[in-house]
Amino acid sequence: MTLPATSPQATPASSLVKTLGIVSTVCGLIIVGAYQGTYDAAAANRRLALERTVFKVIPAAKTMAEWQATALGIRPAGGEAVAGATRFYATYDADGALAGIAVEAGAKGYADTVRLLYGYAPDCRCITGIGVVAMKETPGIGDKIVTDKAFLANFQALDVKLNAELSALANEVKAVKHGSKTKGWEIDAIAGATVTSRAVGKAINDSAQSLLPKLVPEMEKLRKKKS
Repeated sequence: MTLPATSPQATPASSLVKTLGIVSTVCGLIIVGAYQGTYDAAAANRRLALERTVFKVIPAAKTMAEWQATALGIRPAGGEAVAGATRFYATYDADGALAGIAVEAGAKGYADTVRLLYGYAPDCRCITGIGVVAMKETPGIGDKIVTDKAFLANFQALDVKLNAELSALANEVKAVKHGSKTKGWEIDAIAGATVTSRAVGKAINDSAQSLLPKLVPEMEKLRKKKS
């Protein structure tokens, strides 16, 4: 006698939901645990990379202190960041004298945002060096902004003086066509990498226009390293 075939019993929907919930919870805990376990190390690596770039653009620097420039003036960056504040780093030489100011800046390049850090020298009121923090420009073309000696020479003394009212730059920093630079505030672009060169100029100009009118009038606050 042949018994009638029986269909496998279906798993209740509630059991599936419960199982998926457990799996999701476990995966979430693993992800959170991995993030928390590597956060401190990643933050330390970012800080180290930043310090190396700061000391590269300001060779005389031996130590650095983080500050903020706000609409009410400049202040040490301890505590919560002020909305709209511009972050910068005061650097000091071996004797504790101000070696220069390092500032982060960024602008859209050919592939993505070009993030850089530039050094500002208060005595000459000029930019004395740049270093790239992050970029995704075309290898061999856009990345020449960190290897092309002629391009880097633009930043040996790039003019960022303020106007008489100390309200803005006296002249806009901008990249010009390769070989056409005639002014101290112009950047001689790299042939074939004009878009990336312009991004560097815009990043510096926008940052300096925002920061320097707040920073320059209070520069004496930074002249000696706080003990």
